[in-house]
Amino acid sequence: MKITNIEAIHLRVEDPNIGLFDGSYDDCVIRVSTDAGLTGIGEAESLAPAVQAIINAPSAHNHARGLRELLLGRDPTQPDQLWELMYEATDYIGRRGLVIHAMGGIDIALWDIKGQAENKPIYDYLSGLRRDRIEAYGTIYPMARTVNGVDQQVEDALNRLHLRNIKFAADPWWMDDLDVTARLLQAARRVLGPERGMIVDAALSYRTTEEGLRLLPILKDAGILFLEAPLPLDDWEGHARLAAAGVPLGVGDLGLTHVNEFIEAMDRGQAAICQPDITQVGGFTGLMKVAAAARQRGKRVITHGYKTNIEIAANLHFLGSHWTAELLEYSTSKSPLRWHTTEEEIVVGSDGRVEVPRRPGLGVRLNEETVARYRVA
Repeated sequence: MKITNIEAIHLRVEDPNIGLFDGSYDDCVIRVSTDAGLTGIGEAESLAPAVQAIINAPSAHNHARGLRELLLGRDPTQPDQLWELMYEATDYIGRRGLVIHAMGGIDIALWDIKGQAENKPIYDYLSGLRRDRIEAYGTIYPMARTVNGVDQQVEDALNRLHLRNIKFAADPWWMDDLDVTARLLQAARRVLGPERGMIVDAALSYRTTEEGLRLLPILKDAGILFLEAPLPLDDWEGHARLAAAGVPLGVGDLGLTHVNEFIEAMDRGQAAICQPDITQVGGFTGLMKVAAAARQRGKRVITHGYKTNIEIAANLHFLGSHWTAELLEYSTSKSPLRWHTTEEEIVVGSDGRVEVPRRPGLGVRLNEETVARYRVA
């Protein structure tokens, strides 16, 4: 079997919410085709035109190659070998950032093809299926600015979506009046009760360690599970100071693309939790490198995921095979791409858990009607 085509498909929903920090309104879907009639899909959390350029570009020389030209005619059932080939063939232009994004989308599609060809779900190639249902959490963003509004947001997440855990993405206004922020988080805790989980994503709502330390007592009182994206990623000394204050830190979703960056976050920044985005760290192959480094250090891995059902399916395969039970990020975005990019629905059950896809490969198929409707020419 040989690769016959690689497409980077730009999907975009023109909506006022596209200005929010929400990657579900603009997406880059990767489709890899073969001469055996099998097709694999992936996606990248990135700038779609940039990913298209990296994939479709003609090679400049043998260390700056376009990925499509590099992979055409090769066997797609060796994704780990092709990952290393892509990495080495782009070392003048890649090794971090955009090229790894593009590699990630392709890598997911290659594992999808391998599973279909060998009649195995992707989790069989990881560590096998350890759990077939994954407990989920949903992100509430933007947070309401009144107690009644927060009550309604949390009740909706629990009752309509069946979630047992929620995450609030902070806004800069959280720092304007910490008493108001505390009341809102306590309101959320009252609705959740003591047994359900709450996470806070700082999302750069503040920029310095001193500001973060002001917020930490409020977060501790609200009983959060961990603080995500606590500081700009270059400030590892600041991360270590926040970690010493006693709140577990989750890092990586704001732009880390390489295992060595996560190692620095764990070793220098004292991060307790790695939060790689599988579409940004090089797909399954890159994600497993991060997971191995985290396990060696006794750290946790909770994958980031705020795109479409393609990424949610990929994360389910990883979490279903992971050595410890961790939460699945279940995007609550209102974008139609979030819900309709695949033919399949991936729903939260009444127990707050999501079933791992069991069909060969990724276990989901591209919804061609959605592609036709939202494709950017």
